[in-house]
Amino acid sequence: MSGKNYTKVSEFILLGFGNLHGLNVLFFIVFLIIFVFTITGNLVIIVLVSITPALQSPMYYLLGHLSLSDLLISTNILPNLLGSLLLGKEIMTYSGCITQFYFFSATTISECLILSAYDRFLAICNPLRYSSIMDMKFCVNLSAWPWLLGFTVTLSGVLPISEFDFCADNVIDHFYCDLYPLLKLSCSDTSFVELDSFALSMPIFIFPCGFIIVTYIYIFHTIFGIPSTTGKQKAFSTCSSHLFVVGTFYGTLVAKYMIPSNGYSLLLIKIVSLLHTVFTPLFNPIIYSLRNQDIRTALQKSIQK
Repeated sequence: MSGKNYTKVSEFILLGFGNLHGLNVLFFIVFLIIFVFTITGNLVIIVLVSITPALQSPMYYLLGHLSLSDLLISTNILPNLLGSLLLGKEIMTYSGCITQFYFFSATTISECLILSAYDRFLAICNPLRYSSIMDMKFCVNLSAWPWLLGFTVTLSGVLPISEFDFCADNVIDHFYCDLYPLLKLSCSDTSFVELDSFALSMPIFIFPCGFIIVTYIYIFHTIFGIPSTTGKQKAFSTCSSHLFVVGTFYGTLVAKYMIPSNGYSLLLIKIVSLLHTVFTPLFNPIIYSLRNQDIRTALQKSIQK
């Protein structure tokens, strides 16, 4: 940086999806409805799990934490998307952009770790020991560690980024502050952050995903060994919702960071990011509320009261 003239950036301009040929207002209304449904659905699950005695079990306790993660992601990302659709762009301060990136990264890491199939693995493969292992103390640890790791591990990447110098170009062709757009705009040496990001991807993303795959191999092996058709259907029903959520979450996450960040792929990155940050948090409460009899019953009783 020595000897190079640059202007210190104090704010970023998020372009979002730019000009949608007069459809900005329509898309604003659509995403506003999605935002309201996402917030309402996840809040309903969190409240029901908290106040309903019938839902005081390990599976629903972890489901409440999953809904909390989706709630944080939605409230962190969607307001900027709505602003860019309504105004054509969204202006965010330097500190606001770094803060948004920190909370997005932390909640994404936490959700990766929360989406473990361990409780289902025990319930299906070792049901006799499920109650003794999955007690409340173990559930608290199982849910607390993802949050602790998410919000501490993220600091190793965010703190160096907060010290970066950003040159005169402050336009981010995205609808939120993500890692690669920030690295692209910086005129500092970003090699350490890139290496740190790659190193953390193994224990944070690859290992949990591999763990889920291995546990489901054992789960399916156990399910196929169940003699009754009713037992198999019940076991598959228990896993199908979790599998869909895991597949959607990890699929969009992997696709987003595997797509090259240049040329015509910028729009594709935005679309995949949209699936990850907007639609996945919407899918989770719909899937778990519509397919789960306990959630539906608890909601009906709460409405009647």
